[in-house]
Amino acid sequence: METQFCKVGNINSSILLINNEKQQEQKQTNIMKTVQSKKSQIMTILLIFLLSITMNAQAGGWNPELISDSEEALQTMLEKKPKLESFYNESYGYAIFPKITKAGIAFGGAFGKGVVFKNHKVVGSSKLKQASIGLQFGGQQYSEIIFFENEESFENFINGKLKFDAQASAVALKDGASIDVAYQDGVAVFTQTKGGLMYEASIGGQHFKFESDAK
Repeated sequence: METQFCKVGNINSSILLINNEKQQEQKQTNIMKTVQSKKSQIMTILLIFLLSITMNAQAGGWNPELISDSEEALQTMLEKKPKLESFYNESYGYAIFPKITKAGIAFGGAFGKGVVFKNHKVVGSSKLKQASIGLQFGGQQYSEIIFFENEESFENFINGKLKFDAQASAVALKDGASIDVAYQDGVAVFTQTKGGLMYEASIGGQHFKFESDAK
């Protein structure tokens, strides 16, 4: 009988030892996950900080090259997708961001500056900012154009009332992509990649600050 009790005691001790080892392994795994998450957040913050410095350095005053860069970006898009001509000709106005820089590791940010046109004439500039959370890794530069269907949507933009929700997406101008789309809430958005790799490229969370060119 004593021998049986000893065997049971040994089995219970072994089970407890195994459970303790599993708990320790789980704790170590959780710690590693937490560390990796913190590293990702820190790296993202550093990337956004560097982008912000670049953005601020470029945004000091009116940049005369911004108009030519925007017109060049528009021409490139029109050449790639001639069907954009209908949006270009019939829209109330449009905003062109020739170079938006986006970077992220789980958390991301994007910055850019563009030119705003009404009746094909420059009326001001706009700063674009974006913060996003989701599946994303890497960096990317792309051009973006926003067409405004009518005066109401244009006024919403210049008054800072336009902000894309988390599910918003643009039409990417790439080979084989269809642009047979309609305006949504008075706006239509198109993008064209300039370089880089990003696994997530939605425009959700973008917001804008308009600066009038009126003297």
